[in-house]
Amino acid sequence: MNHTTAWALGRALAVGAVGGVIFQMTGMPLAWMLGPLVANLIASARGHDVRVPEPLREVFLGVLGMVLGSQVTPRLAERVLDWPLSAALLLLGVAVSTSAAVAWYRRCGFDPVSAWFASAPGAMTAMIMLGDRCGGEPQRIAIAQSLRIVLVVLILPPLFWAYEGEATDGEAVMRTLQDPWLLLALPLLMPLGRLLKLPSPTLLAPLAFTALLSGFDIASLQLPDWGMNLMLWVLGSAIGSRFKGLSRGRFGKYLFQAVVATLVALGVLAVFAELIHQLLGVPRDVALLALAPGGIGEMAILAVALEIDPIFVAFHHLLRMIALMLFAPFWARYLQRRYPDIRRPEPSPKR
Repeated sequence: MNHTTAWALGRALAVGAVGGVIFQMTGMPLAWMLGPLVANLIASARGHDVRVPEPLREVFLGVLGMVLGSQVTPRLAERVLDWPLSAALLLLGVAVSTSAAVAWYRRCGFDPVSAWFASAPGAMTAMIMLGDRCGGEPQRIAIAQSLRIVLVVLILPPLFWAYEGEATDGEAVMRTLQDPWLLLALPLLMPLGRLLKLPSPTLLAPLAFTALLSGFDIASLQLPDWGMNLMLWVLGSAIGSRFKGLSRGRFGKYLFQAVVATLVALGVLAVFAELIHQLLGVPRDVALLALAPGGIGEMAILAVALEIDPIFVAFHHLLRMIALMLFAPFWARYLQRRYPDIRRPEPSPKR
């Protein structure tokens, strides 16, 4: 890590700490995630160099994967039989909510390709790359995707908190450190995930490893409260520090567009979440978080921190991400044929 990156990280964590303290003092839910996120979002949008380097973010995502995998128990198999119906409703909800968000972005002046890839709820990096390859505007797609994730993370915890009361925040449970030796496997698991070409490898390889151990009741990782807050502080700061270089006017315009698109998508998906609740008896907060249009890492953080059935939530977000990555290339080819006049990226110069 060079000197500039170290200073940017220090600023991000310091700004995040201030945000965390303020949110905690005001009694907000998930104070040590939402506070650092909002504080770094403001600092980043105002042009300050705040950054959480990707290797550090991946380490904490790996820890999150281990905490998530530790939620697997032998009793989980009894509930898996209900998941095909909820999975079908998830995929249908994704199709309908994406179409609704596309209609909004088209009204905002997005070209068809950018509108579709900005609206796809997940696999953000793949959507940006495919959108660019098909002639869309990668910056618009990236900003819309990033803002949607941030907005979902900001909207859902207070919503759950208001709906179910303060116990949703998980503060009533005093956590103690359990099986910390599992963390020693992280340096092997994250490269293994990349080698196996897993989606979100730094999250899913540790998750699968600890799920196997926890499922057979061998070991499971549980973090104490201070460890959970440390993880939330770093990951919240990483999510918030993505918006450097946008002018205030452009940021405000993109934020308004993303707020409406996110609320539209959440509204549609809430209907499908209610169907899952009515048909399968899954609690409303679990169903909504499982369908929410955020990234798998961010939704896993919320599920673990709010103690909202993390495995059910992670399974549905993983399914959505895999479905999007399988379907998106075919949709990209369709868009290229349907809109032949859309800008095409310049070919790379031959060497």
